Amino acid sequence: MTDPQATGRSTPGATAPAITRGWSAWRVVWWFGFVSLAADMVYEGARSVYGPLLASLGATATVVGLVTGAGEAMALVLRLVFGPLADRTGRYWSLTVLGYGMTAVCVPLLAVTPFVGAAGLVLASVLILLERAGKAVRSPSKSALLAHVATAVGRGRGFGVHKALDQVGALAGPLLVAAVIAAAGGAIWPAMAVLAIPGAAAMLLLAVIRSRVPDPSVYDGTAASPESPATQAKSQGRGLRGWFADAVGAHLPRTFFGYALAAGLTTGGLVTFGIIGFHLTVAGLVPVAGVPLVYAAAMGVEALAALGVGLVYDRHGAAVLYAVPVLVALVPPLALAGELWVVLVGVAVWALAYGVQDSTVKALVAEVVEAPRRATAYGVFAGIQGAFAIVGGVSAGWLYERSLTALIVVVALTQLVALVLLVRTIGSLRRRPTPA
Repeated sequence: MTDPQATGRSTPGATAPAITRGWSAWRVVWWFGFVSLAADMVYEGARSVYGPLLASLGATATVVGLVTGAGEAMALVLRLVFGPLADRTGRYWSLTVLGYGMTAVCVPLLAVTPFVGAAGLVLASVLILLERAGKAVRSPSKSALLAHVATAVGRGRGFGVHKALDQVGALAGPLLVAAVIAAAGGAIWPAMAVLAIPGAAAMLLLAVIRSRVPDPSVYDGTAASPESPATQAKSQGRGLRGWFADAVGAHLPRTFFGYALAAGLTTGGLVTFGIIGFHLTVAGLVPVAGVPLVYAAAMGVEALAALGVGLVYDRHGAAVLYAVPVLVALVPPLALAGELWVVLVGVAVWALAYGVQDSTVKALVAEVVEAPRRATAYGVFAGIQGAFAIVGGVSAGWLYERSLTALIVVVALTQLVALVLLVRTIGSLRRRPTPA
């Protein structure tokens, strides 16, 4: 008999403890969360100073905007490639490890950029883009692995706990970077070097999880044998046409696209923190040094939001997601107001909306799409979100400079459409017959 641990597949009728060496589903969720915590310390810590770092290497504001904007687009849109790749090859673990490894390596290497002369700016730009590409490589596969495990504990709670731990890292990373920069007399490169420590921790934790839980699908009973229809489906259409069909989600249900469009509208309608931070400074509400502290506080709110909404999702169902368009529509009139206390309330609303978007929203994808195509679905889902994020970010910045009222109205209208699409999606899921 083939050893399931050696192949990474379960055998029919195998029990979860036999495959996972006694690890409970909750334990796996928490360990995945610790991986994300450590990795978020690395890339969120670095992202908090990408602007000053590039500027110190001679970049103009246009170059900073181009590099960071292209990086965010790559982090989302490239999932259209790596989601189908995961489902077609079954190498969920390999892609997860590769993606985290790219972040763990590229960020600390930014420490050498001040010492390579004129090539420093080019090297830094390439490393930033590779780091963001690493997120695209790992995210669909990681989400598919986590979706299996979260089924056993409640998908809302599973994704919520994971996101909460993720956000602890997003809070701790910028604070660590700020402390190291202060201790180094304003030099940024030592902070990038220090981020190698949480990067190494993330890779070590990931190696332990992979060795203990080679096949997370045993937690929801969807592990497929080589002869199953789901496994056979992966082997079909491996040519360029088949790949393109996967990348555009040709085999995904119509309900998925209605939901993805709704999520894209909420993603594009959510004003970025970059615009909020810009408003805080140009309006003279806080000094420049205070903006990172506001961001850190938002990360804390986001962590609590992901955890709390995940619990509500499991107890009351997907209807909790109806709140997302409402929250997104409230951000512009609050976060871009003229009074500091109103802006801070708006930042809290922004963090709440962002936390739900990046955690519980993903839980519903696992209900709409069957397990063999979830990584593809997560890739297509992120690609749609990425396209809307680019358009929404540019539009919000352009409208902010011309008319705040127009920005508020446009966001409100797009969120009304998103709400209608959400109602249709959730309604169709409720009408769907349950398996016997």
